[in-house]
Amino acid sequence: QVQLVESGGGLVQAGGSLRLSCAASGRTFSSYAMGWFRQAPGKEREFVATISRSGGYTGYADSVKGRFTISRDNAKNTVYLQMNSLKPEDTAVYYCAADEFRLYGSNWSANYDYWGQGTQVTVSS
Repeated sequence: QVQLVESGGGLVQAGGSLRLSCAASGRTFSSYAMGWFRQAPGKEREFVATISRSGGYTGYADSVKGRFTISRDNAKNTVYLQMNSLKPEDTAVYYCAADEFRLYGSNWSANYDYWGQGTQVTVSS
């Protein structure tokens, strides 16, 4: 089992940047593929990015490709989401999640076994 705690959210102007962090504790962090999801008010949770256990494979939603970068530091038990060129439509609660069964992660939220509590990102126009 793993516990996940996100941080780094906040209020930023359009065009700005934020870096989210997700610190893991418990079972060996490198045993999990990781993902970031987000949920805006009145909308369903949606996939943002995923990274494999080793960090060698990443995947992104089309809406963030070229602007967001997912990375991980297994020595620090942390996964990151660097968000650049932020847009008002990026406003949401961002969640990190851990998948203990798949090597490469996925874009399907049901595949993830553990979730953090979320961190709010608000982008003003």
